[in-house]
Amino acid sequence: MSEHEILITVLVMGAGTVFTRVLPFLLFSGKRQPPPFVAYLGRVLPYAIIGLLVVYSFRNTQLLQYPYGIPELIAMLIVIGLHKWKHSFMLSILGGTAVYMILVQRVFV
Repeated sequence: MSEHEILITVLVMGAGTVFTRVLPFLLFSGKRQPPPFVAYLGRVLPYAIIGLLVVYSFRNTQLLQYPYGIPELIAMLIVIGLHKWKHSFMLSILGGTAVYMILVQRVFV
């Protein structure tokens, strides 16, 4: 691909991303309310996505081989503890990730 084709591709992808992000605000701005199904999805999808991420995070955990899932368990408890303490998603995710990486690279080698 030439540089022009790459630039055009990036611009089209960027425009598509911006359009899909802005579209709901354009459709439901002002006094228009979203349909009940869209409101329902807005209530339940965040919890479903969190559940999916938890399953994805633990999918390759080996419970019957060293280190027996201990780093994952400790990191999970850190994430839960930080979130209960500070109610900050970013702090919870970053703290749990940092602890997990330290454990698997330095402690459970």
